[in-house]
Amino acid sequence: MKIQPLPPFKALIAFEATARLGSFTRAAAELNVTQGAISRQIALLEDMLGAHLLDRTTRSVCLTPTGEQYYQSSREALLALAEATHQVKRWHGDKQVTVATSTALASLWLLPRIPEFNAQYEGVDLRIVAYDHVKDFRKLECDLAVYYCKTPPPLMKSTPICTEAVFPICSPDYLARHPELRGPQDLAGCTWLWLDESERDWISWGEWFRRLGLPSVTPRNKINLNSYSLVIQAALSGQGVALGWRNLVDPYLKAGTLVRPIADVLETDAQFFVLEQPGPHERRNSVTTFRNWLLSLE
Repeated sequence: MKIQPLPPFKALIAFEATARLGSFTRAAAELNVTQGAISRQIALLEDMLGAHLLDRTTRSVCLTPTGEQYYQSSREALLALAEATHQVKRWHGDKQVTVATSTALASLWLLPRIPEFNAQYEGVDLRIVAYDHVKDFRKLECDLAVYYCKTPPPLMKSTPICTEAVFPICSPDYLARHPELRGPQDLAGCTWLWLDESERDWISWGEWFRRLGLPSVTPRNKINLNSYSLVIQAALSGQGVALGWRNLVDPYLKAGTLVRPIADVLETDAQFFVLEQPGPHERRNSVTTFRNWLLSLE
């Protein structure tokens, strides 16, 4: 829907400065224009609104009741616009890096490693934004993107970080309650933590059995979740068996909060990629530093 009606921007700025400073002269000095220009802009605004904003019967600047109300509302809008502009400019400075990734990779893989980066490099401000179900990676507003892909997205510079290995995981408590779980066929007696089918890039339970050449089995129960982060949380709380991606669950395996109940593992050609806009372009030093650090991770 078109946003209308909107006032002339120069006139609005002139009115805000005059009302805030209480003087045509001071407003003109702040905006580096003549006092006459300020007066003309405010007259233009009043004409557009069809209302008097300033009482001109006194020597000092005095807002009418309508002017006071309009000043408060317009000032709030200008402050919000200034803050939004500041945020955009802030994250495009020389020392800032905006990284786009999925919710799962952000929470399970990238964020746990950020303290290591901060310990090695000072003065780089990171902004991590999570986008799931990305249809066109080229439209992401970021310096770098990190995503798991079965195949590299077209028309993007894609640099692999690590390969994919997928295997069942569960909590030690869940395994203790299912001591019979020793091989793939024993998974039939378990609750499977199932990632929603909308996450097509992620390997499903059926695909895991099929690609390993194992006979498919049907679980006792399924819990369907639409986020891999939720799948991991459910596994940690002992609700069932999930498929674990090596690079995402390694910290939990090392800590002992998750375990591998069976030895079978599926290794594929899919990878985690650093994605960048194609073509030659100047890369800030902070972006180069963070990119090189990402590519050094195992």
